[in-house]
Amino acid sequence: MTPDDLARLDHAHLWHPFTPQLRWTSSEPLIVERGEGNELIDVHGRRYLDGVSSLWTNVHGHGHPALDAAVRDQLDRLAHSTLLGLSHPPAIELAARLAEVAPAPLTRVFFSDNGSTATEVALKMAFQFQQQQGHTQRTRFASLRDAYHGDTLGAVSVGSIDLFHQVYRPLLFDGVALPAPVEPGGDEEAACLQRALALLEEHGDELVALIVEPLVQGAAGMKMHSVDYLRPVLETARAKGVLLVADEVAVGFGRLGTLFAMEQVSVAPDFLCLAKGLGGGYLPIAATLATEAIYEGFLAEPEAYRQFFHGHTFTGNPLACAAALANLDLFATGEVLAHVEQLSDALADALAEGVLPHPAVSSIRQHGVMVGIDLVHPDSTEPTAAFQAGHRMAMATRTHGAITRPLGNTLVLNPPLSLTLEQAHQLVHTAARSLDDVFGAP
Repeated sequence: MTPDDLARLDHAHLWHPFTPQLRWTSSEPLIVERGEGNELIDVHGRRYLDGVSSLWTNVHGHGHPALDAAVRDQLDRLAHSTLLGLSHPPAIELAARLAEVAPAPLTRVFFSDNGSTATEVALKMAFQFQQQQGHTQRTRFASLRDAYHGDTLGAVSVGSIDLFHQVYRPLLFDGVALPAPVEPGGDEEAACLQRALALLEEHGDELVALIVEPLVQGAAGMKMHSVDYLRPVLETARAKGVLLVADEVAVGFGRLGTLFAMEQVSVAPDFLCLAKGLGGGYLPIAATLATEAIYEGFLAEPEAYRQFFHGHTFTGNPLACAAALANLDLFATGEVLAHVEQLSDALADALAEGVLPHPAVSSIRQHGVMVGIDLVHPDSTEPTAAFQAGHRMAMATRTHGAITRPLGNTLVLNPPLSLTLEQAHQLVHTAARSLDDVFGAP
C-alpha cells in the first residue's frame, strides 16, 4: 500500500486520541512504519528521534534484541490465556519480580493493561478495602490539583485538568483537590504545602485514599514538586487513616533516575500503579501493587463475597509479561540507571545553553529525563489560544528530525532512557532551531 493510500484511509477511518481531527484530516499525516534504536522511520524513509518515547513508554529503544527475543520465545509457547481461575508462568514470574524490586511492603500484584486501568484498580481496591474494614464513612478520594491519572471515569474523577476533564464532570464522583506547586522549592511550594495539610486535616476522616503522581505531574505540563512537599502530605494523610496510592505510570522505570520515584520520597505507599515503561514500550501491560495487609482484607470464604470484583480479558497477557521480564533484566544490570544520570546531565547542559536563553522560553523544568519547556511570546506575554505555541513547536521539531509533544504552551521532551549523549544534544538542538522557526531568532 502506498503512502498516499495509507494517508487517505487514515483520514477516512481512524479517530486519533487527543487529536483535533479537523486539523488532522486537512494535513499530511506522519505515518510511522519502523523503529530502530531511538529513532522512528516514516513511510517515506524519513528518520526522527523519538523525543517522547512513543508517549513515555519506550525505555531501551525500538527493536532491542533482548526484548525482541523474549517476545518471540514466548510466542512459541503461549500467546494468551486468562488469569481468571487459571495462571501461567510469565505472570507468576513477573509478579514475583515486581514484588522483589518494588518498595517494601508491596507484595501483591494485580495485572491490567494500561495506566488508566492500573489506577482504576487501585481506587476500587482501596474503596472496597475501607468498606470491608467497617470505615463506611470513607467515600471520597484526594488528589493533587492538575492531576492526571488516566481517561476512564474513575481515573478522571481524581483528575483535575479542565482541558481534559471538565466536559465529563456530571459523570464523575466528587473528590478533594490539594494544591500543588508548578516548580519545586520556594514560597509557592511552601504555601501549597500548608493548604494541602489543612485540607487533609479537614477532610481526612472521609477520605478513602490519596493518589499522587510522585515528584512530576506529567500531563499537567511537567509540574514538579519536591520531597519536602510530598513527604509531609503523605505522612499526614496516613496519620488520618487515608490509604496512599502512588501513580508511577509516567514516572516509574527510571525516568527520574531511580527505578521508582517513591524510592526518592522514602514513604511506602499502600498501592503502586505501573504501566507505560513496565513492558519496555513493547506491549500493553499494567500492574497495581498492594501491600499484604490490603490483600488480607479481601480474604474470606466465597459466600462472604469479599473477593475483588474486577478483571480484564488480557490481564497478565503472557507476551506482555515476557517483555516486562526482559525489561527488568536490563534494569538489573545497573547500566540503565547509570546512563540515565549521564543523560539527565547532558540534557540539562544542552537546554541551559541552547534553549533557555531564547526570549520565547520563560522556564524549563527537568527531573531525570522528563522536561517541560514553557513558552511565551518574546514580549513576555502568554501565547494566545489561537497562536498554539506548543503545537507549532511540536510540528516544527518534526521538520528538524524529532518527534515531540505539546501540553498547552509547554513543549515536552521525555526520550527513551537509551538515548545517547550525542542524540540528547541533537534533540535539544531541534528544539532550539524550532524556537527560531516559530518565534523568530533572538
